[in-house]
Amino acid sequence: MSIDREQLRDLILQELPALFERDPELQRLIVRLSQQYFADRRETESRFDQMLDELRRDREEQSRRWAEQMRLWDEQNRKWEEQNRKWDEQVRLWDEQNRKWEEQNRKWDEQVRLWDEQNRKWEEQNRRWEENQREIRELIQRTDVLNRRFDSTIGALGARWGLSSEHSFRSALQGILIDFFPLEVIHVNEYDDSGEVFGRPEQIELDLIIKNGVLLICEIKSSMSKADMYLFERKARWYQQRHGRTAQQLIVISPMVDPAARKVAERLGIAVYSFPEDAGKAITEP
Repeated sequence: MSIDREQLRDLILQELPALFERDPELQRLIVRLSQQYFADRRETESRFDQMLDELRRDREEQSRRWAEQMRLWDEQNRKWEEQNRKWDEQVRLWDEQNRKWEEQNRKWDEQVRLWDEQNRKWEEQNRRWEENQREIRELIQRTDVLNRRFDSTIGALGARWGLSSEHSFRSALQGILIDFFPLEVIHVNEYDDSGEVFGRPEQIELDLIIKNGVLLICEIKSSMSKADMYLFERKARWYQQRHGRTAQQLIVISPMVDPAARKVAERLGIAVYSFPEDAGKAITEP
């Protein structure tokens, strides 16, 4: 009777365990055959020991690396703590410097405030000084005006009573106009050969005031009577006809004007001033 492979395999699996237990030779055969696929106990233990040794070495290496890493971390932490300490010290120094700067700025602001206060006092002092100087100048100017008016009046009285010449008085008043006002004063002396003014040929004297090219005819005398006012108007009309020019204004400057002469001046349109300062202001002011 023939047995196929499947029946043989089943038979071996059925009988082998019992034969393996009873037959040592079979045991050795099976062990020898299985050694090429499975390690024996000693080899297994050796391999296990090797694995344990490798694990131990790996653990030791890992522990060494971990210890080294911890050392590096500790070193880094130490450096960080040192750096933080230095930063804290730097911050402290900066705070101290800022405090000093703030104190210096406070002192500087205080100094600037004191300087400003001092400058304000100086400006106030200068303002008062300028105000005092202005008042002094005005007082001097008023005094000069009063002196000139007094001199004019005294001169007029002197001329009237023969104590001073009319020519000197006219020159003085002309000087006042020229010195204090932007005016040009020209004294003219021309000959009336036809006798139109005095009824016979005679010298004609007049004062011309030029203001920005504008002609004004002026009579400067220590005193003016009614006849003097009529005579001045005839001289001024003769001069305008002779030269073909028209005066913008006829002006009389005299500290002593007869009331009748003033009425004549009003009727003839002649402006009358007692002092040269009054005439200069009226002429030059717009």
